Amino acid sequence: MLQGYTWPRMMETGKRDLLRSLPAVDAVMRDPSGQTLAASHGRATATAAVREALGGLRRQIVAGERPEVSERDVAEAASRLLTGRGLRRVVNATGVVLHTNLGRSVLSEQAALAAYDVATGYSNLEYDLRSGNRGSRFDHAVPLLRELTGAEAALVVNNCAGATLLALTAVVASKAVEAPEVIVSRGQLIEIGGGFRIPEVLALSGARLREVGTTNRTRLSDYENAINENTSAVLWVHPSNFETVGFTEAVGIQNLTSLGLPIMADVGSGALLSVGEEPRVQRALRDGADLTIFSGDKLLGGPQAGIAVGASRWISTMRHHPLARALRADKLCLAALEATLNSYLDGTAEEHLPTLRMIRAPVPEVEDRATHLAENLRRSVPGLEVDVTPSVARSGGGTLPTYEIPSFAVRLGGTDPEALAEELRSGAPPVIGRVRGGRLWLDVRTLLPGDEEAVIGAIRDAHG
Repeated sequence: MLQGYTWPRMMETGKRDLLRSLPAVDAVMRDPSGQTLAASHGRATATAAVREALGGLRRQIVAGERPEVSERDVAEAASRLLTGRGLRRVVNATGVVLHTNLGRSVLSEQAALAAYDVATGYSNLEYDLRSGNRGSRFDHAVPLLRELTGAEAALVVNNCAGATLLALTAVVASKAVEAPEVIVSRGQLIEIGGGFRIPEVLALSGARLREVGTTNRTRLSDYENAINENTSAVLWVHPSNFETVGFTEAVGIQNLTSLGLPIMADVGSGALLSVGEEPRVQRALRDGADLTIFSGDKLLGGPQAGIAVGASRWISTMRHHPLARALRADKLCLAALEATLNSYLDGTAEEHLPTLRMIRAPVPEVEDRATHLAENLRRSVPGLEVDVTPSVARSGGGTLPTYEIPSFAVRLGGTDPEALAEELRSGAPPVIGRVRGGRLWLDVRTLLPGDEEAVIGAIRDAHG
């Protein structure tokens, strides 16, 4: 033992020396790694993360650990802290086009520019340019929706669940009975992402649910037998995220109109063009639905929105209901939606809307992109096992549950796939793939222009 020292004192001295060696926040931010962190997340956010990382390192040292404490080490610790925090752009290599967890539809350049235009200046959101008087935000996008769908009227709110709730509340409230009822097939009592359940929305609207039929078979007579003096409407719901096969029977909208009751149709995906077997909005209206409700950020390819089109009587009832204000869409949504709808009107939707472009991209084109990406990875990351394999992409977002889109993926091997997937998720930008069969798969159908370079850079960094 050294004279005048004990092991505890020596250990405390080592801790003090290590604590003193921790770099200052400014020193970390001047380091190239710190500058990269600031460029990716913004200086204020990066600085806060560096402070948090330094605090964590201090706790490790006090606990007797000996972490690396260089400027680069601190910046990397801060980067790990920021992974998953805040809303960030990511690279979707999952093959799921409308990936709910990754934000569903990607806006077209035209929609993004329209939102940017109204976001960075004033707009006529609630101002009538012709009269100079106050206008209504509920007037925006209406002419476009009427022209595209053939509906008498339209209304845009902030999401499809909100549109369904507002429609049920307004229609049910229009009938002066103590216990209003809404008839719905038992096979259409669905739950979609986030725990959104049709029965619960019905309860919130003040309506009593009247289930008819069975899970797999519902006939028109089931609806007819359920009608009574309290019946306010019939709700028809497209079971967008599952399919019932085998011994089944269902009643279409056209046949339901014979009941003489208001028919509300929730078609979910907002398909205006043919995509698989997904019901189109225009068809629901032609079949006689009084109200047709759908999303803006699914197969429509626009921003998150809930859209209702149909008879003027019911749209006006919804528009003037007090709940409409709580569910109203903001100016960014309305601007992006109008630009998206204009792409349909001018015939450029399949060219301009990323959602439709990805779903409809020819298989040979997808294979060529996968081959090109694999070749560039082999050149950029020597020693990495890379091959190209057929894959199956999906529409996603609660649409077309059994619809398979032929695709191609780049498979990465020679390394722990889970560890590589985690490393890529912590990159800038994060790259999200899927692990299957002991390899990491990167499906190129959902890669956007420029994403290939980001993927190569992220894998190169992970192997650095």
